[in-house]
Amino acid sequence: MKITFCCTDTKAEPWLQGLAAALPGAEVSVWQPGAPVADYAVVWAPPQQFMDEQQGIKALFNIGAGVDALLQRRLPPGARVVRLDDAGMAVQMAEYVCHAVIRHFREFDQYEAGMRAGQWAYRKPRLRQDFPVGVMGLGVLGERVARALAQFEFPVNGWSRSPKAIAGVRAFNGAEKFNEFLAASRVLVNLLPLTPDTQDILNRDKLARLQPGGYVINVARGAHLVDADLLALLDSGHLAGATLDVFRTEPLPAGHPFWNHPKITATPHTSARTLREESIAQIAGKIGALARDEPIAGIVDPGRGY
Repeated sequence: MKITFCCTDTKAEPWLQGLAAALPGAEVSVWQPGAPVADYAVVWAPPQQFMDEQQGIKALFNIGAGVDALLQRRLPPGARVVRLDDAGMAVQMAEYVCHAVIRHFREFDQYEAGMRAGQWAYRKPRLRQDFPVGVMGLGVLGERVARALAQFEFPVNGWSRSPKAIAGVRAFNGAEKFNEFLAASRVLVNLLPLTPDTQDILNRDKLARLQPGGYVINVARGAHLVDADLLALLDSGHLAGATLDVFRTEPLPAGHPFWNHPKITATPHTSARTLREESIAQIAGKIGALARDEPIAGIVDPGRGY
């Protein structure tokens, strides 16, 4: 069995060692142009040349949660794209989103600013029922986030393309319910996959439907958000703020208004990092199952984009 590794901006050696240990007898190597065709590939943003040369590959294992960059390539015929189910990312995402929601709700940013200015002052407590949180996308990550928010007794709304039932979450599904979902939410968390249908979905029309004083948390993809529309709604006062972990161009370009906007908290795409050991164990298990002609979870439908 041959396994090739082709991941940009990722140190290869620990992955090669881990895969070799998890799959004894497999030949594991870093892809180089002109390399023989492998049986399976572990990838992140591989070049088109990789796809063109690896025409007989059986499956591509994507080491990130999103597969949008991979699906922009012309895939080898018959190759299955397999995403990670979780690999430690869901709990990280729940931590990040809960922190952002609670920081905004409890006004900890205002307390921090006051203390830095030498002010010892209290703010009037706010009511959780006045801060319903809407979670867009209820896959593995979205469901974990929604459940975590419900534990803090926020009203939680969830929107998904198909029906989902999650305890403690008011469910909306389908395009016809999307505007109703937005109107029922004051805080909006985006965890949708990036597809042609969801690109630019966080635009002025949709964000303006949030309850006054709305707050936006984008932890999915930068291309979901229309930057200028968010800035306009922040400056108008309809939105109270935003926490952004993903951007249209990464790293965020110098001089971009998101760097210094007083109502925006920005982090460098770190809300949920791939955990190598958990990922290797999951990938090795799925490769073993495929080699035995057994079904696996996480196979992506290229037509849907996830």
